[in-house]
Amino acid sequence: MEDNSLLVTNTDDLSDQNMDDLPDHLLWIIFSRLTVASDLNSISQVSKRFYELERRCRNSLKVKCGLHPVDLALSSLCSRFINLRKVEIDYAGWVAKYGKQLDDNGLKIIASLCPDLQEVGLRFCTFITDVGLGHLASCKGLQAVRFNFVPSITGCGLLSIVTGCKNLSVMHLTLCLHVNSAEWLYFLGRLQNIEDLAIRQCKGISESDLARLGQAWCRLRRFQFQVDVNHRYMKTYGLLGLNGWPDQDVDCEMLEELKLINCLINPNRGLGCILPKCKHLVRLHLDMCMGLRDRDLVHLAMSSTGLKYLSLRCPSDFSLSVPANYSPQLSDESLKAIAKYCIILEEVSISFADGCYPFVPCFSLEGILALVEGCHMLKALVLDRVYAFNDYGMEALCVAHALERLELIQCPEVSDDGMQLIRHLPSLKHVRVSKCLGISDEGLAAFMGSDKLESLKIEDCPKISEKGTQGLAKMVQFRCDLSWLY
Repeated sequence: MEDNSLLVTNTDDLSDQNMDDLPDHLLWIIFSRLTVASDLNSISQVSKRFYELERRCRNSLKVKCGLHPVDLALSSLCSRFINLRKVEIDYAGWVAKYGKQLDDNGLKIIASLCPDLQEVGLRFCTFITDVGLGHLASCKGLQAVRFNFVPSITGCGLLSIVTGCKNLSVMHLTLCLHVNSAEWLYFLGRLQNIEDLAIRQCKGISESDLARLGQAWCRLRRFQFQVDVNHRYMKTYGLLGLNGWPDQDVDCEMLEELKLINCLINPNRGLGCILPKCKHLVRLHLDMCMGLRDRDLVHLAMSSTGLKYLSLRCPSDFSLSVPANYSPQLSDESLKAIAKYCIILEEVSISFADGCYPFVPCFSLEGILALVEGCHMLKALVLDRVYAFNDYGMEALCVAHALERLELIQCPEVSDDGMQLIRHLPSLKHVRVSKCLGISDEGLAAFMGSDKLESLKIEDCPKISEKGTQGLAKMVQFRCDLSWLY
C-alpha cells in the first residue's frame, strides 16, 4: 500500500495550480483521505481522470437496503473498485419491498472480484448460509470477519473460514443463533494471528466451549463474551459453565481488554481462572457476572496495575432467599484493592441492575470513596443506582482534581448541597444527571456563570426544569419523562 504521507517544501509551486494540474500521486493522497461516500461519488463525476483515480483509490464499500437487483449491482461495484479491502453488507430495517437481499451468490461475487479483501462485515443478512461462508473461505488474505444477526449460519460455515483464512486476526459474532462450538473454536485456537474475539448472545456457545480455544488465550488481546440470559435459567446455573474446562492454568497475559456479560465466574475454573492471569489488562467490563468474588478482583488488581478503565454492574436484588449469615461475594475490599494497585485508573463505572433497593449490601460509600481518593488520575466517574452514594460522597469528590466527567443515574441520596460542593472541581467539563429525586434547579444554579461546563445532560428529574438549565453549559440536553416513577 502506498504511503499517504507527503512533505511539501515549496507551496509557491502549487499556488497557481488547480486540481486538474496536480499529479496523480497527490490526487491519490487527497482522495484516500475522504471518508464520506457521497464526496467520493461527486469527485468521480468531475472528469474521466478523477473517475479512474477514485475507483482505484477506494478501498472500502458499504452496501445497505435498496441495492437492486443485488447481484448485478454488486458485480458492477466490485468490478469498478478494483482495490477493495473492506466490504460491509448491512440490511438493518430491511423489508420485502426493498427487493431481494444479498445471499450466498452475492458472497461468491465478492470473493471472486475482490482478490485483496481483508475485512467482511455482515449485518442482518438473513439469507446468508454456510455455503456463502464457504465462498469467503477462498479469500486467503481475509483478516477480520464481523457477523451480526446472520441467523442461518452454523459452526460448519465458521469452520470453513477458520481453516481457509490462516491470517484471520479478528472475529466478532453477535446473535448468530445457530452457531455452536463444534470444531471451529478448536481450529480458531490454532491460528497464529487471532487477537480479537467477540462472541455475543450466541445461544449455542457457553462458557464451557471456550476451553476449546486452547493456545489462543496466550495470543488474544481483546476478548468479549456475552451470554443471552433468555436461554439460561439463572437459579440453577451450578456447574453449567465448567464441565468443558480442564484443570490447568490458562495463559492470557496478553489480554488488554476483557468484557464479560451474564457469565458464570467460579473459583479456579472456567472464566474464573482468567482474571488473575491478566497482567496487561487496560480495560475491564464485568456485567452481571454470577459468582464474581472479592478474591477475583483483588488478584486482578494486583496483576493488572496498568488498568485504565473499569466497569462493574452487579445484581441489585435477589429472587432467592438469603440466609441471615450470608456474606456478599463482593464488598469494599475489591474497590480498596483496585484503589491501591491500579493507581493510573482513569474511568470508573459502578452500577446495579434494574430492581429494588439492594437486598444484600455490596459496595458501600467507604469503598467508593477509597477508589476516588486512591486513583488520582480519575477522569470519569459513572454511578448508576448506587444508593449508598450521598452528599458526603460528593464532598469527597472535591479531591478528584482530574475529574472531567461525572454521571449520576438514579442516585436519590444526592441533593442540591452535594451538587454545590463540586462546582469548584477544576477539570469538570461534562455532567449528566438522570432520575435523581434530590436535585433541583437550586443545586444546578451553582454552575451559573462559571463557564466551565462544556455539556450538561438532564434526564427525567422531576425537580429540574428546562429553564433552570439554561446558560449552565455550552451544550445543554434536557428531557423530562417521569413515567419511570409510576
